[in-house]
Amino acid sequence: MDPAPTDIPRTTARVILVTGASSGIGEATVRAAAARGDHVVLVGRASEALARVADDCAGLGAASTLVAAADVSDDAQVSSAVAAALARHGRLDVVVSCAGVVAYGRIPDVPVEVFDQVLATNLNGPVNLARHVLPVLRDQREGSLVLVGSLIGHIAVPDMAAYVLSKWGVRGLVRQLRVDNRDRPGVRIGYVAPGGVDTPIYRQAAAYGDSVGRPPFPVDPPERVAARVLTVADHPWRGGQVGLSNDVIRVGFNVLPWAYDRLVGPVFKVVAQDLVRPVVHGPGNVLAPRQELDRLRGGYGNALLGVGANLAQVVRRRLGARGRRVSG
Repeated sequence: MDPAPTDIPRTTARVILVTGASSGIGEATVRAAAARGDHVVLVGRASEALARVADDCAGLGAASTLVAAADVSDDAQVSSAVAAALARHGRLDVVVSCAGVVAYGRIPDVPVEVFDQVLATNLNGPVNLARHVLPVLRDQREGSLVLVGSLIGHIAVPDMAAYVLSKWGVRGLVRQLRVDNRDRPGVRIGYVAPGGVDTPIYRQAAAYGDSVGRPPFPVDPPERVAARVLTVADHPWRGGQVGLSNDVIRVGFNVLPWAYDRLVGPVFKVVAQDLVRPVVHGPGNVLAPRQELDRLRGGYGNALLGVGANLAQVVRRRLGARGRRVSG
């Protein structure tokens, strides 16, 4: 089991900057940092949601809170957010890149501006963050940058090309940053790759396919990923995959690609999509925030019950198709 962030001894409050802090893993991370008495800097596009989380962090015991509204895909806005944190605190101890968006649909079906914005947020965003925080960490000669990736940064899945490409890119970015900063052993580059997590990202996703997403089984709470993130900030070698199931899936992808490619379509449809919920095509929160959906958890209910509902829907669709063929 991952140690809780409060298990890590601290003598002074540290400055923790987190992007994507308005919901999900980002919100869980700033809450965990606040509960151990750190200074927290909340970065994201949704200023009202960030203010809500900042108020909660103050109640949890944060040494201080600072909201720095910024779209991570905009380098100038990231620069301003980092500058605001430095103006307040004069240093950065831990920086966590959590901001992310999702688009469902095949490449020809996803509008170019939506596809490009997924890459801009999920990949260019961490690049922009690194561009502005690494000089600070290097001048301090210490500090941590943790990038939150995904199991999907190690495999391929149907109808999520933009997200897959962006998360594969994050994994490459981590390796590059480690190589580039080996001359500063006190500067730590961490990486965490969760699988299914109970966050609102699936409800907020752009949808251009024939179904909508849900977190794939097994589903972790965002607090578990946040605990791993804060542990990895001090111990980068403890990063990587969150959960044994991630390792099993990666073995199938790499060792048995012929089997993986045949199975991933039907399995993904039942395990990682919601075949019951109506599909509303549109950009979701990719192009602009949807603050009414920003919260810590996604509220999808029991994952196994969701799988069961999907299987029942598949059976109904096949019976309906068979009936239409017979009557035709």
